Amino acid sequence: MVFRETKNDVFACKLCGHCCEGRGGIVVSKTDLVRLCEFLDLNAESFEGRWGERRGEKLFIRSDENGCVFFRKGQGCSIHAAKPDICRAWPYFRGNLLDSESYALAKDFCPGIPQRQDYEAFVRQGLPYLVQENLVGSSCQDEAVALQVSDLLETLAHNMGKR
Repeated sequence: MVFRETKNDVFACKLCGHCCEGRGGIVVSKTDLVRLCEFLDLNAESFEGRWGERRGEKLFIRSDENGCVFFRKGQGCSIHAAKPDICRAWPYFRGNLLDSESYALAKDFCPGIPQRQDYEAFVRQGLPYLVQENLVGSSCQDEAVALQVSDLLETLAHNMGKR
C-alpha cells in the first residue's frame, strides 16, 4: 500500500515506520489538534491528556519505546486520515530541502526515497508538494519548524525564473 507517490517517484511510502520512530517528537499544531480530535471523537483536553505532551508552547504526540504511539508495525499509522501536518510533509522537511547532506541522510534512512533520486529533483518536487497540500508553515509558535519553508519557495521561484 502506498500512501503518497508523486508523478516522478520522488517519494513512495513503504509503511516501514522509520519516520515514526523519531525522538524529536511529532508536533501537533492547533489545526492538527482540531483534525485529530474530530477523527478520534475527543475534545482537545482529552486528546492532550491521553495522547499528548506539552513542551513549552508546543503540543507533541506521545512516544513510547517504538516511537509514535499511533504507529502499528505492519499496518502503518492508525490515524493516517487525520495525521499531523509534519507527518503529511515527510520527507519534505526544511533541512532536507535546504541541505543536500541532510537530504542524503534522509535518503539513507527512508526506503521510500529512491537511492537514484537526485537532490535537485527532490527539491523541485518537494516544495510544490508542500504548497499543493497546504503544508507550508506560517512561523507560528505551535507549528513544527521543519515546515517553515516560505523563504525557500521564494528562492525556488527566483531560480526557476532564471531558466
